[in-house]
Amino acid sequence: MMARQDISPATGGAPTESKPFVDFNRVWLAYDDELARRGEFAVEDISLQAAAGEFIAIVGPSGCGKSTFMKLATGLRPATRGAVSIAGEKVHGPLKQVGMAFQAPTLLPWRTTLDNVMLPLEIVEPYRSTMRAKRDAYVARARELLKTVGLSGYEDKYPWQLSGGMQQRASICRALIHRPRMLLLDEPFGALDAFTREELWCVLRDLWQAQRFNVILVTHDLREAVFLADTVYVMSARPGRILLRKEIDLARPRPLEVTYTEPFAERVHELREKIGHVRQH
Repeated sequence: MMARQDISPATGGAPTESKPFVDFNRVWLAYDDELARRGEFAVEDISLQAAAGEFIAIVGPSGCGKSTFMKLATGLRPATRGAVSIAGEKVHGPLKQVGMAFQAPTLLPWRTTLDNVMLPLEIVEPYRSTMRAKRDAYVARARELLKTVGLSGYEDKYPWQLSGGMQQRASICRALIHRPRMLLLDEPFGALDAFTREELWCVLRDLWQAQRFNVILVTHDLREAVFLADTVYVMSARPGRILLRKEIDLARPRPLEVTYTEPFAERVHELREKIGHVRQH
């Protein structure tokens, strides 16, 4: 089993803008040595950088390697070629201070909302070692986080007593409870109705605005990508490559009403055109 790798805050003064927080340097990935020998790669020649606190989104057709990109970013899959660095350190194993949320909330059915949110604190150091001594403080942190996403009063409910949107709010709280420096989201709102999805866009926007952790969002929803991200990357069909880097120059904070404006529609249309072109070739 690979040891978990910590991404500790840099020491020795203020952070410099010159060093990206996320750095993919000509990264290729084949899922095993035989595929690599045959030249069959899931992603190839991926290079991108994200500054500290930047929100990036990855979009593209199904099977293009978006989720593979996530595995590379978290150290769950080592690169076959090239290098991935997070916070200035080369990734060589699963990262510790990373939060993750998926399309399915995956809350444990036998745990209450509060206990589900607390779960990472029971697993990840340094919280695990101090859980007994600092439990009251950690419970207070979890309650405050749940309050922030509108789940105050639901701490003692079980997952089956919550709506899909509530479960996903709790899942995001669980991903953030240990104050990770990077949040990875794999289609987190894909299974929700349009109204709930837009509500959760705003929840995520507000959490990010307040804490400025790095975010990598994988999504099929181009409106979601343009509303939330600083930068959107379009990936090609398999093997996945970066075809387009699009900076979203819409002013922040972005109200939901911006999604009904012409500048917003123009940026969505540009991404849609690029993905449409990918599908035809």
